[in-house]
Amino acid sequence: LLLGVLGGAASEPHSLRYFDTAVSDPSPGVPQFVTVGYVDGEVFVHYDSETRRMAPRVDWIAANTDQQYWDSQTEALQGAEQVFRLDLDTMRERYNQSRGSHTTHRMFGCDILEDGSIRGFEQHGYDGKDFLTLDKDTLTYTAADAGAQITKRKWEQEGTVAEKMKYYLENTCIEWLRKYVSYGKEVLQRRERPEVRVSGMEANKILTLSCRAHGFYPRPISISWLKDGMVQEQETKRGSTVPNSDGTYHAWATIDVLPADRDKYQCRVEHASLPQPGLFLWEPQSNLILIVAGVAVAVVAVIAAL
Repeated sequence: LLLGVLGGAASEPHSLRYFDTAVSDPSPGVPQFVTVGYVDGEVFVHYDSETRRMAPRVDWIAANTDQQYWDSQTEALQGAEQVFRLDLDTMRERYNQSRGSHTTHRMFGCDILEDGSIRGFEQHGYDGKDFLTLDKDTLTYTAADAGAQITKRKWEQEGTVAEKMKYYLENTCIEWLRKYVSYGKEVLQRRERPEVRVSGMEANKILTLSCRAHGFYPRPISISWLKDGMVQEQETKRGSTVPNSDGTYHAWATIDVLPADRDKYQCRVEHASLPQPGLFLWEPQSNLILIVAGVAVAVVAVIAAL
């Protein structure tokens, strides 16, 4: 059963992310260096040490850029590739490690938030752990351990590393994010409604209610369980939002309840494709009805007992 409640969805934010990864022992299918770029969670560019070229991964970026764009991006990443290779050697020496398998990585990017404000970040890691994190407000780095302190002191003494990154995150990154969103607006700003299914399974006198949303776009979604209208945040278990092969996403949230209390629980789904949040109930063997402000209308989501 799907119920409608009054209230509008927030405007959609936008994000630009880059992930750099270097490995000490490359293998077939695992290049020594890889960079992947994302706009609003969608891969749009890719570079690796085997092709040594930045390449498009979606039609909209290829259609709106010229060869100079790809040449300049490629040149910058070829330089980054060399730096990351040297960084791997530096890290192994610093941590007194053998030539085993090691990984260094960096994640950075910027966001335009719902209210129009901006933010940016840069994080470095080594072997899957935090290494350095930029605080762009103070132009300093937070070091995760003694090894990272060495790099922190070096960069802060040089005095320009954090300043350059801050400028990039607050200006260049935002400028390109706006361009990319404009280039790909037909794809990035499309709206596909989630199909929501609510199911229940009872075992050992506990009823597990599951709320699954399928086939939605864009990626951001909020799935919450309510009891008597109150959000049950601590009691709710959530899975990751995972891409489907068709470019949409799916996500889920479950909660364990007493069988006698099942009518007190509702699943709330908020998504940019919905004019207002939806409330879903588990009704075994029942027909499906959508009610908005007390008026029966057409069903916009399929809910069935599984």
